[in-house]
This record gives sequence, structure tokens and C-alpha cells, in this order.
Amino acid sequence: MPTVELTRFRVDPARVAELLDSRPAMLADFRADRDGFLGARLVRLPDDEWLDIVTWRSPEDFAASRDKGANLPGIAAFFAAISSLVSSEEGVEPDIEDVV
Repeated sequence: MPTVELTRFRVDPARVAELLDSRPAMLADFRADRDGFLGARLVRLPDDEWLDIVTWRSPEDFAASRDKGANLPGIAAFFAAISSLVSSEEGVEPDIEDVV
């Protein structure tokens, strides 16, 4: 079952361009280095907060990615633009048949 990572963080307004400029390289590094990475959406929220919604093939793939941390330059550059972590959660996408 697909696993969804929800990471909410703050970015100093002076570093927003840096965050956005580093995003393509971060995604490329994830595609190249993270088994089970299915995609990501970045959402800008009020008060200098952002939400990164990342989908993984499984909880194990997400855990393996977390263990790698910022191991590649594109990932490290994106993480460096983040001022502080607000929250991090993990959930699963239900099969629509399970909901009906």
C-alpha cells in the first residue's frame, strides 16, 4: 500500500528562491537514489510554512530513504534551505475499495 510522507517546515523568506531553485535537483536525486519514490508535491502555506507531500511505494521504502538522509548534493541543498521542521507524519493511501 502506498505510504505518504507529510513534512511541514519553515523557510526564511530570504531563502525561498534557494528552496525552489534546489527542488528539481532534489527530485532528480530522489528518482536516482531512492527505491520506491513515486512522487512529491510542495505546498506553500501561510506564515513561512511549507508542506512536502511525498509518496512512497511502501513504508519500508520510506524508512530506507529516511536512513539515507541528505546523502546527495541536490537533496542536501534543498534541506539546507529549510529553517526548521514543524512536523513529520506518515500515513497510507487507502484502497478506494476499502473505503466503500
